Amino acid sequence: MKQLLYMLFLIPSLFNAQEQISGVILEANTQNKNIRLAGANVYWLGTEIGTVTNIDGEFTLQYKQEYTKLVISYVGYKTDTLIITAPKTIKHYLQPTDNLDAVTITSRKQATAKSYLKATNTFTVSSDELLKAACCNLSESFETNPSIDVNFADAITGTRQIKMLGLTSPYILIATENIPSIRGASQAFGLSFIPGTWVESIQITKGAGSVVNGFESIAGQINAELVKPATDDAFFVNLYGASSERVEVNTHINTKVSNKWDTGLYIHGNSHQAKHDVNDDGFLDMPLYNQINIMNRWQYTDANNGFVSFINLKFLNDEKQTGELDFNPNTDKLTTNHWGSEIDTKRYEVSAKFGYVNPNVPWQSLGVQTAFSSHEQASYFGLNQYNITHNSLYANAIYNSIISDSRNKIKTGVSYTYDHYDELVNTTDYERTENSVGAFLEYSYDNLELLNLTAGVRIDHHNLLGTFITPRVHVRYSPWSKSAFRASFGRGKRSANIFTENQQMFSTSRQINILNTGGAVYGLDPEIAWNYGVSYLQGFNFLGRKGDVTFDYYKTDFKNQVVVDWETPTEINFYNLEGKSYANSFQTEVNYTPFEGVDLRTAYKYYDVKTDYNSGKLEKPLTPKHRFFANIGYITNREEGATSRWKFDITYNWLSNQRYASTTSNPVQYQLPERTPTIATLNTQITKVFSPKFEVYLGGENITNVRQSNPILGADDPFGANFDSTFVYGPIFGSMYYAGLRYRIK
Repeated sequence: MKQLLYMLFLIPSLFNAQEQISGVILEANTQNKNIRLAGANVYWLGTEIGTVTNIDGEFTLQYKQEYTKLVISYVGYKTDTLIITAPKTIKHYLQPTDNLDAVTITSRKQATAKSYLKATNTFTVSSDELLKAACCNLSESFETNPSIDVNFADAITGTRQIKMLGLTSPYILIATENIPSIRGASQAFGLSFIPGTWVESIQITKGAGSVVNGFESIAGQINAELVKPATDDAFFVNLYGASSERVEVNTHINTKVSNKWDTGLYIHGNSHQAKHDVNDDGFLDMPLYNQINIMNRWQYTDANNGFVSFINLKFLNDEKQTGELDFNPNTDKLTTNHWGSEIDTKRYEVSAKFGYVNPNVPWQSLGVQTAFSSHEQASYFGLNQYNITHNSLYANAIYNSIISDSRNKIKTGVSYTYDHYDELVNTTDYERTENSVGAFLEYSYDNLELLNLTAGVRIDHHNLLGTFITPRVHVRYSPWSKSAFRASFGRGKRSANIFTENQQMFSTSRQINILNTGGAVYGLDPEIAWNYGVSYLQGFNFLGRKGDVTFDYYKTDFKNQVVVDWETPTEINFYNLEGKSYANSFQTEVNYTPFEGVDLRTAYKYYDVKTDYNSGKLEKPLTPKHRFFANIGYITNREEGATSRWKFDITYNWLSNQRYASTTSNPVQYQLPERTPTIATLNTQITKVFSPKFEVYLGGENITNVRQSNPILGADDPFGANFDSTFVYGPIFGSMYYAGLRYRIK
């Protein structure tokens, strides 16, 4: 333990350095189109110092006087070598390799970019992809992405939950700029606390992820990169209004304070005060709410001395009211007059990232990430009361270097977490403190084009979970052009926060039972799972147009799981797994540009998610086995210099039938069939870009007006034994249309 604490003060990470060369790599073509090449290799001849261009075709590379020849290569293009005599910014065009059919290859920057070179199965969702939908908050940012499933958690609170590889968000490490942010008390509503306009890009990693980010990730990792004060618009405003009478406003104000300091003030507000009951069950179809969300962000950049830092200050106040139409919180709170609910959340956050790159040894870098949050939720659901206070501290220190040459990289460091929970569940108080200290080492081998290997291990000591080791391995092999075979395995371990992660249970009349008593958290044991995965990505050219096809298979095998058992209609039971629990996920996806300006994405997904419950092995409730996804987008005037264009986007989702949790012991009028119907939804959006400063958009969600007719069981008797709002498999409100505008000053 002393050694770990010593490392905490000795070892911390980061990013950029002193003299450097930067630029953008584009495709040379006869149409004079500026097509940027993401994933091009850029390296110094005779060295192992190199990098890969980002989604915008841009790169930055350290420069020394002895480095004179810069090599630029990309699969399907001729390799070029440039003579460099001084650090500068370049713009270079690569010539496509001549092929036998003399086909003209047409390409452009993709809104969602997949890498042929990374060991991890990671893809980046750019701001262009996020703008295909209104994306008012992070929970609404995955509607055009087939890898993430989005659905409502219940028919009362309007909360959207996401799934990856068939598992819900508690099994996904969700981070903001690589600092874990959606965890603990924020699991239920936290995705709605990150406004969409604050997000610059999203990186989604399938599988176990990296040991650098902690031990909790099981199904994957989602990282949201925020806009930077130094590069964001000086002024930005986004106004949004929907047919449901939901209104939102987002404002960014960025200022350069000095040569090294930039700051930004980001303000988000949303409100919905109209009562809707489309299905005539007496309950609001969506909650009434007000939210104010403020972030002050500071950026410090000293390129000459190799320092980069970010400091974020955030405040959130979120108030929700839901329940029966006639519910009045002033007279009906916690009574049987009318069923109602209020959920009031206040959250304070302070986070900082400090990075240093040695100007004399640019492959050595040091960084520290720290974050503190205080989350308070006061809520009641009918006669159920639930309050939680969660104070959290996170610190991570990372050191990066190379072994021999830049093909062999290492990351090592230490991390510390502290979480204090105080929960009131009706009349019972649950209070606990968790803390952990850990050290990690990650080795990466990269020969750029053929093989990547990332192997990491971390050891953690946790006051409740004990001392344990977490290994994770990712490998990528590319035997031929535009291909990537990947394989990964890794272990994850976490404590289950059974109340805050399953808050939908409070919007029922179910009795809450914890059937084990010997574990360290609520009497339950920690969850432990292994994740194994393989994937294959292949790019292709068809009729002169580029595309790619992906095949993924992942298996999550739980060694222990806190089983959430809904199979007794009047109870919800929590207990340790006795037997097997697993989630198998298969996905195939095709991306193709069939015509100039048209992008097509289709995907099919299959889930096999089963658990040994006390009543036997069953499919996980409300998890479709089959899903088909299609998205098509069309943009006019795609040339980079164009200032005016139209954007059209349409997304189709089809879900197979899903298993309901058992209701066979209910009275006949409160029994449901064994499975839901299939369901299909259609979303669309049209955007008119008038200039780089101004654009307007108009869209529709669920424009075919598909609705689940009776999502609340026992709505006629909300204080009776059979009341349950968790049997949600599809849209409740029906069609919803919206419009908005974006205005920016660079």
